[in-house]
Amino acid sequence: ALPHGAFVGSVASDLGVDPRRLAARGARLTSGSGRQYLELELGRGALLVRERMDREALCELSPACFLSLELVIEQPIEVHNVEVEVLDINDNAPRFPRQDYRLEISESAVPGARFHIESAQDPDVGTNSVQSYQLSPSRHFALDLKGFQSGSKLLELVLQQPLDREQSALQQLVLTAVDGGDPPKSGTAQISVRVVDTNDNPPAFDRSTYTVSLLENAPPGTLVVKLNASDPDEGSNGDVIYSFGSYTPQKVRQLFSVDPHSGEVRVNGTLDYEEASSYEIYVQATDQGPVSMAGHCKVLVNIVDANDNVPEVVLTSLYSPVPEDAKAGTVVALMSVTDQDSGLNKQVSLRIPPGLPFALNSFKNSYTLITQGKLDHEKAAAYNITVTATDSGSPPLSSQKVIHVEISDINDNPPRFEEPVYSVYIPENNPLGALLCTIKATDPDVAENAYVSYSLLPGEIEGLPVASYVSIKSDSGNMYAVRSFDYETLREFQVVVQAQDAGIPPLSSTVTVYIYVVDENDHAPQILYPTSTNTSAALEMIPRSAYAGYLVTKIIAIDGDSGQNAWLFFHLVQTSDPGLFRVELHTGEIRTTRKLGEDSTPTFNLTVEVRDNGEPPMSSSVAITVAVVDRVSRIIPDTRRHFKSPSNYSEITLYLIIALSAISFVFLFTIIGLTVIKERLPHGLKVQPHFIEVRGNGSLTKTYCYKACLTAGSGSDTFMFYNTCGPTGTTGPSAVMTERHLTGQSGQSAQNLIILKNDSITPNEVRLH
Repeated sequence: ALPHGAFVGSVASDLGVDPRRLAARGARLTSGSGRQYLELELGRGALLVRERMDREALCELSPACFLSLELVIEQPIEVHNVEVEVLDINDNAPRFPRQDYRLEISESAVPGARFHIESAQDPDVGTNSVQSYQLSPSRHFALDLKGFQSGSKLLELVLQQPLDREQSALQQLVLTAVDGGDPPKSGTAQISVRVVDTNDNPPAFDRSTYTVSLLENAPPGTLVVKLNASDPDEGSNGDVIYSFGSYTPQKVRQLFSVDPHSGEVRVNGTLDYEEASSYEIYVQATDQGPVSMAGHCKVLVNIVDANDNVPEVVLTSLYSPVPEDAKAGTVVALMSVTDQDSGLNKQVSLRIPPGLPFALNSFKNSYTLITQGKLDHEKAAAYNITVTATDSGSPPLSSQKVIHVEISDINDNPPRFEEPVYSVYIPENNPLGALLCTIKATDPDVAENAYVSYSLLPGEIEGLPVASYVSIKSDSGNMYAVRSFDYETLREFQVVVQAQDAGIPPLSSTVTVYIYVVDENDHAPQILYPTSTNTSAALEMIPRSAYAGYLVTKIIAIDGDSGQNAWLFFHLVQTSDPGLFRVELHTGEIRTTRKLGEDSTPTFNLTVEVRDNGEPPMSSSVAITVAVVDRVSRIIPDTRRHFKSPSNYSEITLYLIIALSAISFVFLFTIIGLTVIKERLPHGLKVQPHFIEVRGNGSLTKTYCYKACLTAGSGSDTFMFYNTCGPTGTTGPSAVMTERHLTGQSGQSAQNLIILKNDSITPNEVRLH
């Protein structure tokens, strides 16, 4: 390493030759290698460096390195061998055969395993050569220098701790070789240790337990969770396949599926929160190593309830029928409500339609249906109560249940008659057992409470029990006549009929039945005056000087019937001189039609027929002999001849006077009553008068006319008057029966009014306003 011209040694001194002689004798150096590393300086006889020498190039690995030279001195020629020892300096650093060493060590290698590394080379020798090795810090490897120290060319790496490829698949070590020079030099080599994998790691999931919430109405194919299992091994040792674990129930396997490659867990069936609120899915991940290893995890699927179940109303108890007199709050039904959902979806409310006499009370999920209002079997015998259950889900679901509640009847209604009063008209001389009428009463109750039986309340009619006049059939209400009625004896009477149900206790009601006996034409007119017998005629006398219109006599007759059956009409049915006499149709007066002649026959025979207005009409006749005399004396008729008893005529006259007085009294009382009613009417109420014109018939000799002012508040009555003579020129009496209807603020209607008028009166003269 000496530079050019560096002094190596003195040849002259070593040979003992004067340096000048060496120059004179032409001394020179020769080398067998062909290269002259040294040169001789003749002036001093010194050996100098001509070319820098490299001991490692000259001697390579020899421990001693000598450079052999020949010193040739001429005159004479002398040859001297010169050896120059080339001393080593530390000019070379240790050097490994390769800069990188790649080792593949199985991670299953056990501690103590040895791995050979080529040692480093250093051209220097001695202490300048490689003296030691250093290995970069490593907890897995150490360097064993025993072989190096014994002269081995190989170094040994010793495995101190097991390798784990998953922790460190490649380890980089630095091996340093250090020589003994001063200063020391070193060389390094990179050792790359690749840990060869073995299937020593099972697949591992990200989490041991996955918790997932899933709607129960999730359709098939819905992703539940994506599992991720990793295997730190490589190659097939790290390829993971997913599958159900052995602990996964078969039911879960039907509801879910696991993708073997992606690890996706998906819905495969129909979920139902009501069947199970959660599922545990055990999944394993298996690698594909020669001896496969597996990892496990659990997927906890919590099913979130969806409002997919309608609430259900369960009728646990029904107390039907309910008495219609049940008090408010009476329990009718017990119900419970179930909803398979949860949370708000499980909260259910019940309601019933408004307007029903029922209400709902609740306690948690139990409900009671109670009465709230008054029940009435007659208005509603049963109720179909629609109970609607609605949950609180979104959207809410509801269901309905119809509860049939029957209302049992109690006897709270008496029988009601169809009419407030009954009026029955029956012709006289009726047969025994004749049907008078049918009394009908209804009871809105049911069963025995509605069974109606009829009976007559005890009473007397003209001193005789009611049952001797009429009878009633208890089940049908048919009323029958027990006797034959006679209008002339009994014109009207009333009975009280009771209708009673069969309830407990029974209820009843009554109605008054007015029975009117209708007159039949069963009495022929009775001629009171004059009378005749089968053997002799009645004798009347007229003067020969009688003028036209002379009153011969008056036929007085009565009829036991009434009404138009008692209207009497007088007819001249037979006469010896048809043109001499006439009979007034209504009065029965026999008058002459002309003046008698002097040559008139002394007697005339007349037959007068008195006929009533019945249908068919009945009649009586009287034969009269009219004697013509010169002068009629005041002779009182022989009452024994004309009457059956001396007091008969006076009694009839007395009856007529009493009847006329009674009629006048009734009329006066009516006028006073109407006046009082009129004063009580509200101010401004217009009351139109009703004109009643009454003409008589029968035996009265005058005509009476009345005017009565009837108001809306008036009752009704029947007026009947008799008239014995009408105005001249009338054709006879007739009867008109008209119905008077009085309608005012009270809305009342009057009964029948009988008006007897003369035929000559126009209908406008008899008015009812």
